[in-house]
Amino acid sequence: MAEVIQARRDVTVVTGASSGIGRELALLAARQGEVLLVARGEQGLRALATQIVAEGGRATWLTCDGEERDAAAQITRHLAANGMSCLQLVNNAGHGIVGLAHRSDCAAQIGSIDLNVRFLTDLALAVLPGMVERGKGGILNVASVASFLPGPGMAVYYAGKAYVQTLSESLWEEVRGSGVRITSLCPGPVDTGFLGRATGGAKPRETSIFHVPASEVARTGWEAFQRGQRTIIPGFANKMAAILLPFLPRPILLKMVMRRQSGRQDGR
Repeated sequence: MAEVIQARRDVTVVTGASSGIGRELALLAARQGEVLLVARGEQGLRALATQIVAEGGRATWLTCDGEERDAAAQITRHLAANGMSCLQLVNNAGHGIVGLAHRSDCAAQIGSIDLNVRFLTDLALAVLPGMVERGKGGILNVASVASFLPGPGMAVYYAGKAYVQTLSESLWEEVRGSGVRITSLCPGPVDTGFLGRATGGAKPRETSIFHVPASEVARTGWEAFQRGQRTIIPGFANKMAAILLPFLPRPILLKMVMRRQSGRQDGR
């Protein structure tokens, strides 16, 4: 008797899904099909999954700390054990630390590298081969406008996001024509819990010209991802900053960014 192979059901995996941009992206993804919501905190995941189901969508959730060495393996094991296949991956989980690198907690900074760089890469490389083999799907990596700038005052975070941007563009070229989409979403300041954590609880006031709501960032990024766009920067001011600021003399640019991060530490 021939073995019956049960097809796995396609899902979109969203990391950092419990709040902010990740939550908004998860809601958009749920309009297309089933989503697997991943984050550290159970409460936010449970509430979001309940909302998606109440609105007629399909959602499950998995608590997972991306700073753990086997975080990506936890997710891939969960997918396999539950008959799921990752059709789309939204790599949104991330955090940063505002402050001078030599005065900030070293372990916390290394932890941010584990989350922003290692976990993102590990998970992307775990699911990308299957996408290419099937000739469909894609990965949306959430980078930042910081990807295009040096980052004194938040050095490790800026460096990590530069890595995410470079990786995303490189993967975009490598899989071009395969049917797989790779997009880097590069938001500027967004009113989420990110800056509160980065500044140790302070509530910095963002410059209004650069501020874009999380829902608009997510919508702009999701639409660009569905089109297969390589990089998307929501907000005209953010786009101009990413394009024009790198042309400033480096000493001037470094002082500008340093002054900005110093303001964030003071809650400005």
